[in-house]
Amino acid sequence: MKSRGDRGSSAMRAATKRTVRTTRTRPLAVLAFLMALFATVTPAAEAASPSSDTQAAYLAEQLRTNPVYVTDQLPREIPKSTTPSFTKLAQRTGVPTYVLVLPMEATDGEALLGAVHDRLGKDGLYVLIDDSSVTDATAYGVSAPADDAVTTAFYELPFDAGALRSFERFVEVVTESSEKAAARAQAARDKYDADGEPADLYIGPSDRDNQSFLTGMAITGVPLAMLLLIPYVRRWWRRRPGAPVSLSKPRPSRRRTRWLLPLAAVATAAAIAAAAPHVFDQTTSSASPRPRAVDLNARLDRVVEGLTEDPVYQDPESPHALDAQQVSQLTTRIKKFQSSKGGGPVYITLVPQLYEDESGSDEEYFAYAVHDKLGKDGVYIVADPLDGYINVFNYGLGLDSYGLLYDLPESVTYGDEKSDAADDHLLGERLTSVMTALDKTERTDEPTTPGDPYPLTDPITEDELQPLFYGDFWPGLFIGALAAGAVLALVAAALGIVRKSLLRRNPEPLPGSTLPTVSPAMPTESYLRDTARAELHAMAREFGTGETADTRARNRYDATMLLAPDGERVDDLSPATLTAIIVLARATRAALTGNDSTQCCGVNPLHGPAKTKRHVRTSSVETRRRMLPVCEICLDDPHKIPARLLKLPPNGLPYYEDELLSAAPDGFTKLVRRVREAAHVQ
Repeated sequence: MKSRGDRGSSAMRAATKRTVRTTRTRPLAVLAFLMALFATVTPAAEAASPSSDTQAAYLAEQLRTNPVYVTDQLPREIPKSTTPSFTKLAQRTGVPTYVLVLPMEATDGEALLGAVHDRLGKDGLYVLIDDSSVTDATAYGVSAPADDAVTTAFYELPFDAGALRSFERFVEVVTESSEKAAARAQAARDKYDADGEPADLYIGPSDRDNQSFLTGMAITGVPLAMLLLIPYVRRWWRRRPGAPVSLSKPRPSRRRTRWLLPLAAVATAAAIAAAAPHVFDQTTSSASPRPRAVDLNARLDRVVEGLTEDPVYQDPESPHALDAQQVSQLTTRIKKFQSSKGGGPVYITLVPQLYEDESGSDEEYFAYAVHDKLGKDGVYIVADPLDGYINVFNYGLGLDSYGLLYDLPESVTYGDEKSDAADDHLLGERLTSVMTALDKTERTDEPTTPGDPYPLTDPITEDELQPLFYGDFWPGLFIGALAAGAVLALVAAALGIVRKSLLRRNPEPLPGSTLPTVSPAMPTESYLRDTARAELHAMAREFGTGETADTRARNRYDATMLLAPDGERVDDLSPATLTAIIVLARATRAALTGNDSTQCCGVNPLHGPAKTKRHVRTSSVETRRRMLPVCEICLDDPHKIPARLLKLPPNGLPYYEDELLSAAPDGFTKLVRRVREAAHVQ
C-alpha cells in the first residue's frame, strides 16, 4: 500500500508533465495552471513529510525517546514493564542498539527496520522481536554478526523459551567475533537438523495433570505393592518346589518384626509425597512474566485518550488502513449520524485483536473495556487492521442492536476475496458501509446495551500450573491401588510359570517330612498332575528293575502302574486317580527304603504316612466323629482337621466320597486291592 507521501510524489510528477505540455500549447494559461498546481502539490508535499501517524515514523519517534520500545499490545506475553530488562540486555551489545518488541502480525521484518532506521537517522544494531523470539536484526553502520545471532537464537532455544531469553541469547552471540558467531550458528543449525526441536522448557496443563495422576498412583501403588508382593514372594519362595520347610513354630523375635513392612510402606508413601514436589517442581506453563495492572490498562488508556480527541482511532504501531481522506469521510458520516434522529456518538477503533493482548482477542470485551473507560454511550466499532474483521457494539443508544449485529453482510464484517487480497482489507469502504447500515438501523424507544461479555481467562494467573496434589491426583490414588493389584496378579502368574518350570526341570518329589505343611487341602488339577509326574518319575528311578524290591514294594508299584499305564502322561486322568497315584508312588518308595508304614493320613492322604488313629471331626458343622489315621501335624492340632481335610477338584467334595479313594484310610494294602478290582472290572 502506498503512503500518502508516495501518492503526493506521483501527483507532483504528473503535474510537472502536464505543465510542460501546457507551456508549449497554451502560454497564456501558465499562470492559472501554476496556481492550480501549487494548490494540488502543497497537500501532497505535506503528506510526504515524516508524520507521527505512520507506523515507521511513530516507532522512530519512540526510539528517539528510548532505544528500547516494548509494545503495550502483548501484556499476556511481554508486559510493557519488562522494558528495563530488554534495555539492560541491549546495553551489553557494545554498539548502539535499537530494539522493537511488536506483535508478529503487525511487522514486515527487515523492511520495517529499514524504514525505522531511515526515519530515525541513526546508525546502530536494529532488532525486531515478536511475542516469542528475535525475528530480524540488521546492523547499519556498525559491525555486528546480526544474522548469525538471529540464527543461533532461533535454533538453540526451544519454541517456548520466550522473547526475553531469546534476546539474551542473541546478545550473547552478537558480542562474539564474526568467525565464532558464524561457526556457532552453523553448529546450531546442524544440531537442529540432526536432533530436531530442542526440548520444551515448560509444561502445559495436561502435563501437570499427568504428573498429578502419576504422583497419586505412586503414593498408593508403591506401598500397596510392597504390602502385597513382599509377603507373597516370600511365601512362594518358602514353598517353592524342593525348598526346605521348618516345622517349628515361629520364634517370638520374628513375630515382633511383622510391623516392619507396614512401617516401611508408610515411610515409602511419605517419601514419595515429600519428593514429588521437588521432582515435578514446575509452577508455570510459560516464560511470560506476570503482567501488572498498568500493563493490562496501557493500551486501553492509549485508545481512550485517542478517542477523546477524534472518533476514529488508528493504532500507530500497525500499518494504517485508512488515509486522511477516508478518515475525514468517516468523521463526516459520524457527525451526520450523531445529529440524526435517534443517533448518537460513534467511536471507531482500528486496533489489532490479539490473543496476547489484555482482551485475549475478544472484540466484545475490548469494546466493553473501552466504553467503560471512556464513560460515553454510543456505537463502538472495532476494526482489526491486521485481519480485517469488523465488529459493531451498541452501548446505550436507541437502536435495534440485534438487527445491526446480524443484518450486516459477511462481506462487510469479515470481508471477501477482494478485501483479503488488499493490504488495507478495504476497511475504508467497509466502514463506510457500516455507517450506511447505522443510518438505516431501526430506532427503538428504549436504549439498548449488550450484557456483560463472557469472562476472560485471568491474564495474571493463566500461566500458573495447578498444584501437584490437585485434580487428577485423586483419581491417581484409586488407580494406584488397582495397579498394585494388577502387578500382584502378573507376579503371581509369572511365579506360577516358574513353579511349573521348576517342577518339570527338576521333578524330584518333596521330602516326606515337609508333606504335611506344604500339601494343600484343596489342590488344583494342575498341582495334582505335576505332583503325580514327579512321584512317578522318582518311583520309576528308585524301583529300577525291581530285583531288590520286596513283595510290598512290588504290589504297590504294580497298582501304581495300573493307574498310570502311560507312565508320566497323566493329563487325561481324573483328580481321584492322580491322588491315588501320588499316595501309592510314595508308599512304593517308602517300602523300597525299608519303611514299614502301612497307612497314610486319613485327613489328607497327601500328608504322607500316619502316626496313629484317632476319632476326629472332619466337618466344622457336623458333630459326628470318624476313626481315621492321622499324621503328626493333624494329631498336634485336631481343631484344624476340618480345614485340612482333602477336597478334590472340581467340586471340592471330600476325597473319601470317591469310590477309589474310599479305601485310602484303611491302609495301602486295601487301596492296592481296590485298584486291582477297579482294573479287573474295566
